[in-house]
Amino acid sequence: MEDASAAAIIDARGILTGWSEGARRLTGYPAREALGRAVRELLAESVPPEAMSARSGTVMVRHRDGYLVGLRVRACAVTGPDGEAGGYVITAASPGRGETSLAGRAFQQASMSMSVFDVNQRYLRLNDAACHVMGVSEETLLGRHFPETVEEAEHSRGFNWHLRHVVETGRPLRYESYTGAPALNREHAWVTEMWPVRDAAGELVGTALAAFDSTEQYWARQRLALLNEAAAAIGTTLDVVRTAEELVGVVVPRFADFASVDLFDWVLGADEPPTAAAPEITLRRVAHGSVTEGTPEAAVHLGEVDVYPSFSPIARAMREGRAVLSQAGEPAFMRWVAERNSRAPQGRPYRKGVHSMMAVPLRARGTMLGVAVAVRVAQPDDYADDDAVFAEELASRAAVCVDNARRFARERTTALALQHSLLPRGLPGQAAAQVAHRYLPSGSAAGIGGDWFDVIPLSGSRVALVVGDVVGHGIPSTATMGRLVTAVRTLADVDLPPDELLTHLDDLVTHLASDDQGDEVAELGATCLYAVYDPVTRRLDLAAAGHPAPALVLPDGSARLIPMSAGPPLGVGGLPFEATELQLPEGSVVALYTDGLVEDRDRDVDHATAELCRALTVPADSLDALCDTVLKAVLPEEPGDDVALLLARTRALGADQVATWDVTPDPAEVATTRQAATDQLTAWGLDETAFVTELVVSELVTNAIRYGAPPIQLRLIRDQTLICEVSDGSSTSPHLRRAQQDDEGGRGLLLVAQLTQRWGSRQTTRGKTIWCEQPLTPLL
Repeated sequence: MEDASAAAIIDARGILTGWSEGARRLTGYPAREALGRAVRELLAESVPPEAMSARSGTVMVRHRDGYLVGLRVRACAVTGPDGEAGGYVITAASPGRGETSLAGRAFQQASMSMSVFDVNQRYLRLNDAACHVMGVSEETLLGRHFPETVEEAEHSRGFNWHLRHVVETGRPLRYESYTGAPALNREHAWVTEMWPVRDAAGELVGTALAAFDSTEQYWARQRLALLNEAAAAIGTTLDVVRTAEELVGVVVPRFADFASVDLFDWVLGADEPPTAAAPEITLRRVAHGSVTEGTPEAAVHLGEVDVYPSFSPIARAMREGRAVLSQAGEPAFMRWVAERNSRAPQGRPYRKGVHSMMAVPLRARGTMLGVAVAVRVAQPDDYADDDAVFAEELASRAAVCVDNARRFARERTTALALQHSLLPRGLPGQAAAQVAHRYLPSGSAAGIGGDWFDVIPLSGSRVALVVGDVVGHGIPSTATMGRLVTAVRTLADVDLPPDELLTHLDDLVTHLASDDQGDEVAELGATCLYAVYDPVTRRLDLAAAGHPAPALVLPDGSARLIPMSAGPPLGVGGLPFEATELQLPEGSVVALYTDGLVEDRDRDVDHATAELCRALTVPADSLDALCDTVLKAVLPEEPGDDVALLLARTRALGADQVATWDVTPDPAEVATTRQAATDQLTAWGLDETAFVTELVVSELVTNAIRYGAPPIQLRLIRDQTLICEVSDGSSTSPHLRRAQQDDEGGRGLLLVAQLTQRWGSRQTTRGKTIWCEQPLTPLL
C-alpha cells in the first residue's frame, strides 16, 4: 500500500481485522495496537449519515498522539459464500492526496488559500496554498481547532470570530484584514470570503473560505492615499524649510522609520543655481524625522553641512537622477552605515537593525535641488522597485513645492530690495513738518505688494506727503510702484496742485496699462493720496485717488478722519479728482497710510479705523514711538497685505520769519524794493547774503515788472535756507536761455541760477511764482 493511502479490514461486528502500513502512517497506530479493536474507538466523532449511506466521505479520526485527523474514506462490502456481508475493506487517504476528480484537483491546486472547517472551527480540508501560508502539511492541521494553530493575537481572534459568525448566522461574509501568517515573514493584506456549507438536507455542516492575497493592491491603495495626503500636506507655505519638514512628516512613520531632506545652499538663498557642477556634493540638512523621539539616528544635525562621497547612495541618486535602493549586506550600504556610525557614534544603538534605505533626488524643472533619504529599521520589509516608483513620484511633487518656495523667496527678496531702493531711506530735515514712517512687507503667499510713501520738499518751505498702493503683488507691482514714485516726484517738482497732479498720474497709469496689453487697457491700477502742507499759511491741500482718507490728531488730543472725496483709483481715466483744503494748528499730526493697515477680509474697516484714531491719541515720546503704538494696536498678528504708515507733525513759520512786500509795476520801484529786502536781511542778521539777495531781487522784480502782470509781490522766507519769491499775475513760465554777446538782456535768470542753490517757478491761482534758495551756511 502506498504511503499516500491506507487500508483496513473490519468484520461485520466492526472489529479491525486488517491494518496496512499506510494506516499506521495516517493514524500513528501500529498494527499490534489497532487489530482487534472496534473501529469506533479510533473515531473522534460519529460518521455523518450521508457518509454512511454513500459509504464514502470525510471522517475525523483521533491520532495516536491525541490530535484529530480528517480522512477521506471509502468502504467496500465483502460478501461470504452465502452472499451475506462479512465485513468491509476501507481505504483512506488525507484529503487532497491522490485527487482524481477535476473538482478535487481544482480545489487542491487553486492559487488562493482555501480551507474547510466544521461547525466547531476545526480543519477538515486545506489546499496547497493554505498549507503554504500556514507553513505546515495538511495532515498536521486536519481535525485541529483553528485557535490552536495560530498565535494568540488580535487578528487571530478576529478571524476566528468571523468563522463562528458564519456558523451562527448561516450567512456568508467578506472579511478584509492586514495581518501576518505563520509561514510568511511579513504582513499581508487579505480579502477573505467565508460561506456556510450545507448537506443535502440543508443542515449547516461546516464553513468554507477562500483568502485572496491583496497585498499589492493594498499597498497600491496606501501609496495612492499617501500621495493624495502629500498633495494636501506638502507645500502649505512658501517656505523652503517648512516644505522639507512637511515631506518628512508625510513619510514617517508610514513609509520610513527615518527620513531626511538635504538641499544645496543656493536653494535656501536668493541665488541662481551654479552653472558648473561641484566636484563634491555638499548639502545642508534642513529637515529630518524619526519614529524615535529626538531623531537620535541622525548623524547630521539640522543646519549642518555634509559632504557625500561618490560611493554613497545619496551621491549615486543625484548623479543618476533616480531613486537608488540599498540593502543590508551590500558593500555601499555597509560603508554608508559605518561612515554614519563613525561620524556620530552616540547614535549607533539606534541605527542597529537598519536594513534598507532609499535615496531619492529632489529635482524640479530640470534643476537638482537636493536629496531625500528614507531608512527602514523596525519595518521588516526592504524597499522594493515599486517603493522606488512611489518615492520618485512623491519626491517629484515635493521638489516642485520646494522650487516654488525657492522662487517665491527669490522674487520676494528681489521685490523687497527693489522696493527699499525706491522708498526714501533718510527723510531730509525741514521746517514744514516732523515725519516718521513705517513700512511692513506682507508675509503672505501673495508676495510683496506695491505700497509706497514719500516726503518731497517743495519750494517756499512747503512739503508734499505721499502714500500709494499698486494693485497686485510681486515684482510687476514693485516695478509699477517705481514708475509711479518717479512720476510723482517729477510732477511734484513742477509744483502742480494735488488734484492736477493726480490727473496727470491717472493718465500715466492708463498709458502703462495700454502699453502692456496692446490696444486694451489691462487690469493695472493704483491708489494714491497726495497732500501739500505750507508752514507759512498752515494750510493743507490734499486729494485722493481711491485711497483711504488720512487721520488728523489736533493739539487738543482729538482725532478724526479728514472728510474728503476718495476719488476714482488711478487707471480708471476720464474722471476728475477733488481737492480738499483745511487750516491746521501748529503741532497737528496727520497720519497717511495704505489700506493694509485697516482693511482685511476678517476685519471691519470702520472698527479698524476707529482703532487707528484711538491709537493716534495715545501719548508717545516721539513720532517713531507713535508709529509703533499704532501698528501694534491696529494690525493683526499676521497682516495679509503690505502696510505703509506716514506720520507728520506740522510746524509753522512765525511772522518774524516771513517778510512780504507788494510791488508797484514801475521800474523805479526796483531800487526801493531792493533796499527793503536789504534792511530785512540786516534785521535777521543775514548781512552776508545781502549782495546776492540784492542781485536776485533786482532781476526777479525787474522781470516781473517788464514781462509779468500785476499784482506783483516779493516775499522773503528765513528757514533752513533763505527763500526769495516773486509773484505776478501772468501765467507765462520763464525759461532759462543763454544770451548772445550782442543781446541787451536775457541774462537775468542765468545770473539767478548761478548765484543761488536752487530756483524754479510754480503756477498759482492768480498767476505764477518764481523762487530761488540760498544756503545760510557756506557751501562746501
